Amino acid sequence: MIVASAQVGVKVNSDKVGRIIPVDGNRHREDVKQASGLILTLVTGILAMSSASILIRWTQAEHVPSLVIAAYRLTAATLALSIPAALQQVWRDYAKLDMGEVGMLLSSGILLGLHFATWITSLQHTSVVSSVVLVTTTPLWIGLASPLVLKEPTPRVTWLGIALAIIGGSIIGLSGWAGWGGTTWGNLLALAGAVFGAGYLMIGRGARARLRLIAYLWLVYGVAAVLLLGWAIAAGLPLVGYSPRAVGLMITLGLVPQLIGHSAANYALRHLSATFVGVTILGEPIGSTLLAALLLDEWPTGLQIAGGGLILAGILLASLAEERDRAKASAVLESTK
Repeated sequence: MIVASAQVGVKVNSDKVGRIIPVDGNRHREDVKQASGLILTLVTGILAMSSASILIRWTQAEHVPSLVIAAYRLTAATLALSIPAALQQVWRDYAKLDMGEVGMLLSSGILLGLHFATWITSLQHTSVVSSVVLVTTTPLWIGLASPLVLKEPTPRVTWLGIALAIIGGSIIGLSGWAGWGGTTWGNLLALAGAVFGAGYLMIGRGARARLRLIAYLWLVYGVAAVLLLGWAIAAGLPLVGYSPRAVGLMITLGLVPQLIGHSAANYALRHLSATFVGVTILGEPIGSTLLAALLLDEWPTGLQIAGGGLILAGILLASLAEERDRAKASAVLESTK
């Protein structure tokens, strides 16, 4: 436990018999530096992911089928990672895996492919704000499943953060709905994307512990790309013949929202809980709303602004809960030394 010191400005611990042990200042600074780096990584990822819905809408305006957009996105990301993967000789990582772990990676890739197939298609049938809000309800599904699947307890404060974020997201989505009529299918597809995304994040939490980041991403993105390419071919959709603008937009989707955005989330999964990462990604609707206002002239209403405030409050609460748990774990570790 931490105890007060007679020497001002010096942090100390006490061992089990009461002896005073100075805390390593360098270690404390390294912890702060690591936390700051993780926050910066997640913020960068959120900004990158926020551009996805805008890029998709522009690509759909070029008459590109949604399934083809998803296939191009994952294929571009996989190809971009191929050179780093070869340089790192990722096959050495795969050789150390057992069949169960290989199955987890394949399942993660399949879920990622299904996530993008359903979500990107939803943008053809419902508004950008509604689609993004519904697809980012992943924390609800992660929070429900993590105690059973990952054996990660969900703190009460995190549950409150999830509740606020979900309420805020619902307000944003509902403010853009004109009714359930023609948007029902799109809303259901976006919600299905959230469920698939939750499974992808939870499996990623376990698989990332055994693989380097590039090795994990290259295989999972590759599996998703193969699934989507095969699906598009089976559906009789052309993979070529689109305008240079459409191709450029789809490549950008693979490099910015996918490679930067989702890769940042996967990196954070090695250091933070799946629930916290999922809640943090709820910042995406705010970024997407701002970009939609600037680039699509879809300005947010008062309800959408209020919903965004609730989402930020939920993210803050989840952040505090995560930091509290990390601090408790660190204190327990120190007290045993």
